[in-house]
Amino acid sequence: MTGTHIPVLAQEAIEWLAIRADGFYLDTTYGRGGHSSLILERLGPEGRLVACDRDPEARVDACARFGDDSRFRFMGMAFSHLPQWVIEQGLAGRIAGVLADLGVSSPQLEDPARGFSFSHEGSLDMRMNPEQGRSAAEWINRAAAQEIADVLYYYGDERYSRRIARAIVTRREEHPLVTTRALAETIARAIPRRERRIHPATRSFQAIRIYINDELGELRRLLEAVPGLLMPGGRLVVIAFHSIEDRIVKRFMRLAAHSEPPKLRIVTRMIQPADTETMTNPRARSARLRVAEAPA
Repeated sequence: MTGTHIPVLAQEAIEWLAIRADGFYLDTTYGRGGHSSLILERLGPEGRLVACDRDPEARVDACARFGDDSRFRFMGMAFSHLPQWVIEQGLAGRIAGVLADLGVSSPQLEDPARGFSFSHEGSLDMRMNPEQGRSAAEWINRAAAQEIADVLYYYGDERYSRRIARAIVTRREEHPLVTTRALAETIARAIPRRERRIHPATRSFQAIRIYINDELGELRRLLEAVPGLLMPGGRLVVIAFHSIEDRIVKRFMRLAAHSEPPKLRIVTRMIQPADTETMTNPRARSARLRVAEAPA
């Protein structure tokens, strides 16, 4: 159903956060409040949860669902800005847990107006916050072919990135690419060999979305700040869906664990969804959960 969202690895994320009833927690990717709801269920009267999301629609949802809960606060911002707010509030070193569920939510994918998906005809936007920055259409119709190819290759592992980039430049000379369908069709025509069970535009759409929203830069900035926010024993739980994101998280946790002195301790091996979850929610297939904690 449009507007619904099933949080991936929800029970595992909550379990590994090891929630304390009186703890202060950060949900850096509110989405539609699935994880926030589970955290609040486990918090006592003294516990606190600050949730963050740059999507204006997430703010509307958060206010409607949890606006009357004194333990909850919503911050409408990119999550890389949240650590500074924590520091300004004098809460650095007092955070019991940080959760980051990366990527896009189902409502974002299913809303044609947002332009995230090639499955629906819609405006080629792709911004997490439609009120800020340039849209995918603005970029794709102005960028040089080499820049487009680099984005598709680096952020999407697209082997035909140069062919696709040339096709995009040729198509936009005839007519600007302003809809998801026009871009998806252009990409599909440029790819000589198609994979089974995957649309030819999948990697390119993912790459463009990541680039437009600076998702990897946002992730790196958040990770670098987290060790300074956590209390001793406080935990960082990250759910990644893209191999590049997961590699960034994995490398960061390893380096933090081997720094001198250690900034974090890796708590468990990477966790993947159970077969039962992927059967009911196919979008969970690529999810990877990693956990680290601040040294006690």
